Amino acid sequence: MAAPRRTYDLYGEAFKRDPQPTFAAMRRDAPIYQQPGLDGATPIWFVTRYQDVEAMLRDKRFVRDAKNALPPEALPTPHPIDALIGQHMLNRDGADHQRLRALVSQAFTPKRVSDLRPRVEAIAHGLLEPLVARGEMDLIDGFAFPLPTIVILELLGVPVEDRDRFRVWGNALISPAMTPEAQAEALRQLNEFTGYLRSLFAERRARPRDDMLSALLAAEQAGDRLSEGELFSTMVLLIVAGHETTVNLIANAVLALSQRPELRDALAADPSRMPAAVEEFLRFDGPVERTFNRWAAEDVPWGEHLIRRGDAIIFVIGSANHDEARFERPHELDVDRAPNPHMAFGKGPHYCLGAPLARLEGEVALNALLARLPKLRLAVPESELRYRFLPTFRALEALPVRWDVPL
Repeated sequence: MAAPRRTYDLYGEAFKRDPQPTFAAMRRDAPIYQQPGLDGATPIWFVTRYQDVEAMLRDKRFVRDAKNALPPEALPTPHPIDALIGQHMLNRDGADHQRLRALVSQAFTPKRVSDLRPRVEAIAHGLLEPLVARGEMDLIDGFAFPLPTIVILELLGVPVEDRDRFRVWGNALISPAMTPEAQAEALRQLNEFTGYLRSLFAERRARPRDDMLSALLAAEQAGDRLSEGELFSTMVLLIVAGHETTVNLIANAVLALSQRPELRDALAADPSRMPAAVEEFLRFDGPVERTFNRWAAEDVPWGEHLIRRGDAIIFVIGSANHDEARFERPHELDVDRAPNPHMAFGKGPHYCLGAPLARLEGEVALNALLARLPKLRLAVPESELRYRFLPTFRALEALPVRWDVPL
């Protein structure tokens, strides 16, 4: 039997360039809608209205761990690499999730993140200093990627000089591998990643430091708080999630400002407006377009629908953040919007632990760019920009920019 066709294209290049017309149609006509996912066969419920997304993210009947929703015979056979890198807190529910979250939450308290501000500012200006006289760059390669990557690697205690390797490994982890060749290459990269971590763990066990990696290793050695798989998985999550979303936040915000030079100049003249502006950038074109899969742990009647136990669900954050029922003028970029109850960091028990750090990095990065690179703007026609094939994220492949070189 042929697989059912998708009613809404949620993966094509035209959609990626501008998803909002599709999301608006879904909110209007099919706000909770089941159609095949990325593989063209597996049915997935897509939820697009703010009210439903918020309520479902808080509802414990929708779980991240498929074992809590599917019978054993329906679970996919795990690959050994998945067993090593898939045991992080984003894939756990209930007490397991809370235990893992508690282990890393102390590194991301508002106070600890606030204390990082001078270091983040030093990194940002250190990256920009040699670039100012050049007049142009790929913003992602030259600034948006290295800034949050250096910050998270220093916080964890991982060698910063290896940051380009983490970019390759992160891509292997989050990019859909749709062919046998791509799957083999992803597996090779992830095996290399775990081999690197094994060597790093051995070195840090022998010589602990005052960093988060040493603290996680101590928890693993305690035996009752962190298994080896959880240790690997937590490190992979923190390294990849610790930079990927902020890279996209910075790049998407700069693209939005390049389209609105009056706003760019106003923010450059008044940096105190940037914290509120970052909240609006997160809402308007945030780095996370949709959540990872959840599963219904039981039959759930929801409005006119019955979501069956074991059904997969995806919550579309990028649509909820443009819901006309929740936001006035949702398709306008209003950096003074207040209140701004966006869901860029999710809701409920899986609310993003790194939200304070992402906010700080976004604020520091954008203020530094506007202060050091006058009249920052796109260096190519907008039609030439391309988005990475990452269904979960709003991620540009590159962002060529130029600016006025100070005399």
